[in-house]
Amino acid sequence: MTLLLDGSSLTINDLARAAYNNASSVALTDDARKRVQESRAAVDRWISESRVVYGMTTGFGEFANVFIPPEDVEKLQENLIISHSAGMGELLPTAVVRAMMILRINALAKGFSGIRESTLDTLIAMVNAGIVPAIPSQGSVGSSGDLAPLSHLALCLIGRGECVVNGNREPSAETLQRHGITPVRLAGKEGLALINGTQMMCAYAALALHRARNLEACADIAGALSLDALRGTDNAFDDRLHQTRPHPGQITSARNLRTLLKGSEIRDSHRIGDGKVQDAYSLRCMPQVHGATRDTIAYVTSVVEREMNSATDNPLIFADDDIHIEGGNFHGQPLALVLDFLAIALSELANISERRTERLVNHALGGLPRFLTPNGGLNSGMMIAQYTAASMVSENKVLAHPASVDSIPTSANQEDHNSMGSIAARKLWTILANVESVIGIEVLCASQGIGLLRPLRSSEPLESVVRCVREHVPFATEDRVLYHDMEAVRSLVTDGSIVRAVGMELDL
Repeated sequence: MTLLLDGSSLTINDLARAAYNNASSVALTDDARKRVQESRAAVDRWISESRVVYGMTTGFGEFANVFIPPEDVEKLQENLIISHSAGMGELLPTAVVRAMMILRINALAKGFSGIRESTLDTLIAMVNAGIVPAIPSQGSVGSSGDLAPLSHLALCLIGRGECVVNGNREPSAETLQRHGITPVRLAGKEGLALINGTQMMCAYAALALHRARNLEACADIAGALSLDALRGTDNAFDDRLHQTRPHPGQITSARNLRTLLKGSEIRDSHRIGDGKVQDAYSLRCMPQVHGATRDTIAYVTSVVEREMNSATDNPLIFADDDIHIEGGNFHGQPLALVLDFLAIALSELANISERRTERLVNHALGGLPRFLTPNGGLNSGMMIAQYTAASMVSENKVLAHPASVDSIPTSANQEDHNSMGSIAARKLWTILANVESVIGIEVLCASQGIGLLRPLRSSEPLESVVRCVREHVPFATEDRVLYHDMEAVRSLVTDGSIVRAVGMELDL
């Protein structure tokens, strides 16, 4: 299936599908091609007139006051890419790189950047051939866009960089030649058009949101499973209660929890006359905590999808008015703030999940056999699974410190406020993986807890989750190597199996 890009209608789901599938392809709409052609015609005319335009007939940053004669315009653009390819560190994940490429094509398709149609077609050909530029993860300060990462992308486009092929790095000239793609010789303005933008941090944000939407449902499922294993009450999920404080996420999570617990024999066995008035916060306040994260995800989604369909170049070309405007649309602050916000919100899903896991393994708090083993003492059961969850929650607390509150001036103080959005993005990616692991550990422990309450059964949706887990991880009657079980259930969380196992429509 081909993803059509017009600069205005790209969604997170569409981007994620194309980013994770190397066989997927992209193309421009006819209207987008027309806008690109008109924008380029204006640039060509201005160069021929020796008009002074930043980055087109001038140097960059502190060198904006240096005029570049027409005969050096092409060399200027090539030098820009070469000099700005200064990243370091581990390479970006393949899906993030593909998302960056698609986002850059979509931004250029808006027709405000002055790139040639042929150059854009070469970038499209690289995406469609499954070519993955080798892009170091460090080097962006999140203003003037993600300059270093995007420069490494553009370096491959001109045949000067490296690509990742079967896990190894090779010269991009060889990769392009193998696919029958001719490296681009950059024309005026094109280097700047390729690297001024927020596409690295935006790629991370979009793909993180795609995973977060699965996680918000998994958190409700894991929480419901734990509550039933701990023989908690569902009174706190009554819709009448939540309508008095009508945050949308809170109402949705409460509805999900009611749906998941409906018909549970375990719940019915202690509903009347058990003396329990209310549960601990990690159980009782799931709608409020999970719901706040849901609302955060919804807000961040609105910002990121707006950014995905924005022009983030400088200067921008307004061909109809025959003008160019220098500005700061490349500044990453809108993304930096929401990336930090999302990191904090997702960290809280892990915080409350680990507290439920502690109640599951702690007999004094939950009443289940100590550390969820039928033969404690000889066996340690799930004791260290909770340690692992606690370690990742603690790590998240450090990583959730906002990157966006920092700024270090660059380019001889011409660029004197920077967003640090790329750092926020990379921290978020680590936090996200930790949260997936912590929720996986809770599902593992809660499934064991349900097994210890047999012959009582949970609700049909939750029993379906337990069956899904049992297909990969048997009920633990004695100790075995635990990390195999933890990794197996984590995979069920990340690949959507836990959500699909519920077998009914949850609010996602």
